[in-house]
Amino acid sequence: MDKQTVTIYDVAREAAVSMATVSRVVNGNPNVKPATRQKVLDVIDQLDYRPNAVARGLASKKTTTIGVIIPDLTNSYFSELARGIDDVALMYKYNIILASSDENHDKELQVVDNLTAKQVDGIIFMGNQVSKDLRDAFNRANAPIVFAGSVDPEHQSPSVNIDYVAAVTDAVAKLVSRGNKRIAFVTGSMDESINKDYRLKGYKQALSSKRIGYDEGLIFQTDYSYKAGYALAQALQDVKATAAFVGDDELAAGVLNGLTDAGVKVPEDFEIITSNDTRFTEISRPTMSSITQPLYDIGAVSMRLLTKLMNNEEIGDKTVVLPYGLKKRQSTK
Repeated sequence: MDKQTVTIYDVAREAAVSMATVSRVVNGNPNVKPATRQKVLDVIDQLDYRPNAVARGLASKKTTTIGVIIPDLTNSYFSELARGIDDVALMYKYNIILASSDENHDKELQVVDNLTAKQVDGIIFMGNQVSKDLRDAFNRANAPIVFAGSVDPEHQSPSVNIDYVAAVTDAVAKLVSRGNKRIAFVTGSMDESINKDYRLKGYKQALSSKRIGYDEGLIFQTDYSYKAGYALAQALQDVKATAAFVGDDELAAGVLNGLTDAGVKVPEDFEIITSNDTRFTEISRPTMSSITQPLYDIGAVSMRLLTKLMNNEEIGDKTVVLPYGLKKRQSTK
């Protein structure tokens, strides 16, 4: 028999039981006699029957599938979060559809609509920008959504992250305490709430607490890429910056190498603190000081929170804030 055409009806007929009994065996229901269970399992094995998750979902109104929207598959920050999501999803027997939006707004909308069409039970979103269009797409999805390692500026969706304002305040204050007065703020687009409303706020708070004036000329918006960071080296020298807080580790590695190749010594002449503590911080030379985030835990807690929402369980605070730290390495004195 062609395994593509094997149905629950075929298994029931071969095992001489009802379709309800096969369904109970497939779904792990204990109300089946051990001998009957074994007979059904033997037939399933013999026919190579694969229960169709969507077909099962139509009966139960659940597909046991969740969608995970990731902005950049190559970025270590997001892949580490995804590992935590995947492990907890496996534990709770959920399948994952991983969808990359390539940090493209139109593709993001398309991804949400595709996941909606697949009738996912929930969505984990890792993007950093939520437009009205995207909010509308989320509402159309009619499924719970959790933000992982990113923020919902309107606090409509549950999220799991760290206190980005406090973390950046601490990082920049460390640079000030070492005598730096011209500290660059290097990050992605200010259209992203995490940069405009959180990281920049922390940067300003640190300067204000040390009575250092805010200078728009020290703010650099660019892509989250090594190449973009490398290209900034000359501009950072032109504004006479002596240190930088950088909002992405790959970007920071680019800044570091661009400065080094231009003859600027790090940390003697220029100090760098980055933000995500991914593998880039340890494979660069010198190694980079960083805010530390429990990335795996952020992913794992996001998935656990989503399982509660999908099962209509009571949840406490919609915003879960996990602890951060600062790790000193060789890019600071």
